[in-house]
Amino acid sequence: MKEDAMGNLSMLRVRQRLPRPRIDGLREEVAARMGRLAPSVKPGMSVAITAGSRGINEIPLILRTVASVLKDMGAKPYLVSAMGSHGGGTAEGQRSLLAHLGITEESVGVPLRVTSEAVAVGKTEGGHVLYIDGEALKADAILPVNRVKAHTAFQNVLASGLFKMLTVGLGKVPGAEQVHKLSTAGIYRAIVEMGRLALSSLPVIGGLAVVENGYEETAAVELLLPSEMESREKELLKYAGSLLPALPAARLDLLIVEEMGKNFSGTGMDTNVIGRWKAKGIAEPQFPKIGRIVVLRLSKASEGNANGIGLADVTTRKLVEAIDWTPTLMNVRTTGLWERAFCPPFPGSDRDAVHWAIESLGLSAAGEILAARIRNTLHIDELWLTPAALATAESCDRIGPPRPLSFSEEGDLLPG
Repeated sequence: MKEDAMGNLSMLRVRQRLPRPRIDGLREEVAARMGRLAPSVKPGMSVAITAGSRGINEIPLILRTVASVLKDMGAKPYLVSAMGSHGGGTAEGQRSLLAHLGITEESVGVPLRVTSEAVAVGKTEGGHVLYIDGEALKADAILPVNRVKAHTAFQNVLASGLFKMLTVGLGKVPGAEQVHKLSTAGIYRAIVEMGRLALSSLPVIGGLAVVENGYEETAAVELLLPSEMESREKELLKYAGSLLPALPAARLDLLIVEEMGKNFSGTGMDTNVIGRWKAKGIAEPQFPKIGRIVVLRLSKASEGNANGIGLADVTTRKLVEAIDWTPTLMNVRTTGLWERAFCPPFPGSDRDAVHWAIESLGLSAAGEILAARIRNTLHIDELWLTPAALATAESCDRIGPPRPLSFSEEGDLLPG
């Protein structure tokens, strides 16, 4: 395709109609759910509350409310980082990543104790060692807080949630490395075994599970007691799956992702959204089928971690220059999913990257392209589609006329 044809590529802004259950009065809802812990909390007991690396909606408010309720019950809560190898696996990196998410001692109102120390506390029948954050192990009680959501490295009846927070998140680098060296089926079995061991051998008093809708709003919050954590988390995962946002078109020639990053997905771009896993043992999904994926920028909140860049076909020089290979390689080494860190071609500017991707498709005219443009894989309630793609899309409302892609003199893609 010629350069002038690429320049005439037009897209129009659309809004998806997604299911939108949401909680009004999140603080009050969290506080009410926390009431189930009253019989387990004793005056003066220390409680380690987990803080992870995911961009959960209003997570500072959720953690602050959890801590406040515990203090009202007479406990002495504090935060611990529970993010496996994220943040480069270092205390400094994890503290910085939490700050990017708005999680600080000031925002939550309790001490934040971050360490890279992981202590082996037991072994499962399958031979998996349960590692626990050194600061969490000092507490009289442990309370994991996490979002329940489909995972980007394995698929089963448990995924991202409280079990994973207890085993991989609190397991620091050795816990994460141990799990991610396994097959995708092995990851699930290990998390279940270690989660059960954690519940039977550690002072876990419960867990706060959060479910979000496709607009990144809190759809549900539940306080799960240890005896019900496994079974109820499975049910919440099904519910979360019914709310998972997806691209409105099953087939695309081109997907432009403006920004990738750890604050949007553990793999920078959600594999469930883009239809690419690049993981041994998991078949690539039938839909969506995307010919070329272009990613333009790396979020500042990622702290240079570009794990997931290998899911794209083309990127930009600006993104590659923003990569810090130390945390990126630490992350990919931990997960064992090496292909996800393979760097694609980076011809130059945003304009160059888009042009390369379109040219490689070998289409004869811009009007034939089934293309979409999204901000990131977390926020896809509003996006841009070519007229040809809109004709194949479902549940979309037009909120703007077709406009050609426009770029600055430096080649940066301008806002739509």
